[in-house]
Amino acid sequence: MTTVETDQESFTRFVERVGPGLTQALVAALGGEVGREMSAEALAYGWEHWDRVGTLENPAGYLYRVGRNRGRRARGPLLLPDPPPPHSEPLVEPGLPAALGRLSGRQRVAVMLVHGAGWTVSETAELLGISPGSVHRHAERGLRRLRNLLGVTDA
Repeated sequence: MTTVETDQESFTRFVERVGPGLTQALVAALGGEVGREMSAEALAYGWEHWDRVGTLENPAGYLYRVGRNRGRRARGPLLLPDPPPPHSEPLVEPGLPAALGRLSGRQRVAVMLVHGAGWTVSETAELLGISPGSVHRHAERGLRRLRNLLGVTDA
């Protein structure tokens, strides 16, 4: 087996394991279209530099930062999903996209990954390269702010 085949197999396993989560995190950080595009760019960068990126302690977190930094330059205002049209039954609170847009970037990513996508605090922390305690604080503060923005009270 050659080194190229080993690197290709290693990278393929990495993408299968973290690719969907990387995309979810970048969509949460940058909005739908830009987030998906930057996920593809970050993974392409990872493949080009896999000999170095693959040896990092947290390659997924590194590629998240690559995508986030490139996306910040590429996008204008944050483009979150549009609320459903008024004549249909909403699947989510119609004001949620706008309220998510008013959270800080870290709060939005933490809330969307932990509470929206079902990630654990530890998985989110690893991807973002921050402590689990920080993820927990960002998610809880983000939820509290969302409740306030949406006028939701705790029962």
